[in-house]
Amino acid sequence: MVMVQGVVPPDAQRFQIDFQCGCSLQPRPDIAFHFNPRFYTNKPHVICNTLHWGQWQREARWPELPLGKGDAFLILFLFGNEDVKVSVNGQHFLHYPYRLPLSRVDTLGIYGHVFVKAVGFLNSNPFVEGGTEYPEGHAVPCTWPLPRGLWPGQVIVVRGLICPNPQEFTLSLLDDSSHPAVKLEACFRKRTLAWISRWGRKEPISAPFLFHPRRFFEVLLLCRGNGFMLALNGNAVGAASLGQQTLGRLRELRISGSVELYCVHC
Repeated sequence: MVMVQGVVPPDAQRFQIDFQCGCSLQPRPDIAFHFNPRFYTNKPHVICNTLHWGQWQREARWPELPLGKGDAFLILFLFGNEDVKVSVNGQHFLHYPYRLPLSRVDTLGIYGHVFVKAVGFLNSNPFVEGGTEYPEGHAVPCTWPLPRGLWPGQVIVVRGLICPNPQEFTLSLLDDSSHPAVKLEACFRKRTLAWISRWGRKEPISAPFLFHPRRFFEVLLLCRGNGFMLALNGNAVGAASLGQQTLGRLRELRISGSVELYCVHC
């Protein structure tokens, strides 16, 4: 699934989101799925098509686009085995059967009159295992058991959406006595990040504050011998030590705060 979040400018005529088979300018690459909202008529609509060997195929048109000039949007592209389903602001809008193999797509292109705020990629929806419907944000607080603990080289991935008026966001790892061995805390009022140890000691993280209201985020924790390496939105921002604790004694991941979760992988 691919998520695109943005705003249509007040004077927009059209924009397009292309799932391309390459990124060259000349010759123009094939486009497996061309999604093209148009606003220059009094009835906004979407044109979808496929470009193969420089030739557009038969276009498909969907009227009554629930999106207008000046509107904010969240568009979800859910790729199945035979077609792609598209929802606009939480409502299913269209499905488009593949005309080129999906395996050829390696580039996302966004062009035209549009302000893009965020792009997110999800490989799976853990809340509906094997499901084919659009995932919804999972409410917090949430917990995930770690029955075998963690081990060096393992990666924890958390992806989600920050709420409109956030206060804080915490990610805690609890040991076999149900005590937090380490906690990652983001405070939106102070725009600060910090690690908090099992004894309550706070260690500030000297890094830009990368969480923003109504924006998607990604937290990666890479397990190492005595702690974790941390990356936020693809940026390495520091490390945390467990002291005398060992990764194998950790038994639970707990997430709380002003977020909706779309993907958690342990």
